[in-house]
Amino acid sequence: MTLDPQIAGLIDTLDSGFPPVHTMTGAQARAAIRARFVPNPNPEPVSHVVDRQIEVAGGSVGVRIYRPESDEPLPILVYAHGGGFVFCDLDSHDGLCRNLANSIPAVVVSVDYRLAPEHRWPTAAEDVFAATRWAASHAAELGGDPGRIAVGGDSAGGNLAAVTAVMARDRDSVAIAAQLLLYPVIAADFDTESYRRFGRGYYNPRPALQWYWDQYVPAVTDRQHPYASPLQADLTGLPPAVVVVAGHDPLRDEGNAYANALTAVGVPTTRCSYDGGIHGFMTMPMLDVAHQARREAGRALGELLRR
Repeated sequence: MTLDPQIAGLIDTLDSGFPPVHTMTGAQARAAIRARFVPNPNPEPVSHVVDRQIEVAGGSVGVRIYRPESDEPLPILVYAHGGGFVFCDLDSHDGLCRNLANSIPAVVVSVDYRLAPEHRWPTAAEDVFAATRWAASHAAELGGDPGRIAVGGDSAGGNLAAVTAVMARDRDSVAIAAQLLLYPVIAADFDTESYRRFGRGYYNPRPALQWYWDQYVPAVTDRQHPYASPLQADLTGLPPAVVVVAGHDPLRDEGNAYANALTAVGVPTTRCSYDGGIHGFMTMPMLDVAHQARREAGRALGELLRR
């Protein structure tokens, strides 16, 4: 495998510029990441975008709803942003959500779930699950189809989406039609081959990834719970999945392991592998491979939701 040529030209700058979040408090890391954010002055057009607050256990969270132009009820994708369970927000993933809304096409409900360490496990997972139930019960109001609800997310958000799918099945709650997992955080195993090969020098290094788990699920015994590490769950009966894997990502092996585990129990699984990609590449719009992955993952999810 070789790095994507565009990424190879940027990797030293990306890697050296990544804040040493593992030396910070959650609030400091949040401020450091937010300071790097530059909003797109010309965001991809979507027919309707609206922010709302919804009630969850112990409080409320924000959601941002994207709806592309359509005269028909659309599938609904409840989306959880990445950011190590600690940082990022609706704005950081606005571009990706706009693109997914148009490319699937679907109503996208992006969830501003509560962040660690102020809100530790399982708060974020319960927030995304609650947002999914809310989206299903408000589908008509959103212009969506309650029979075609999907969950999705990138990195830590991929964990929350995968866990929400398990929760929904366990609790016999909302029927989820599909899941979209973009280089997901699946298990707290920092000794895989991909961690050893790509845990340094490839952006989002091993110390940061370990620190994310320390903030969200500090008790090591809790990390074996299926609502923290979905690879520990019984995966039978889960909805079809699209799993995106980046080849130069410390999380590559756990993403592949989850796709394999889903397939092993009969869950239809589409794996989209980008050998030259790094962790988080789909939120880097300067990269051609990011746009390729967005198109292909969006198309794959759209096909599942049209079945």
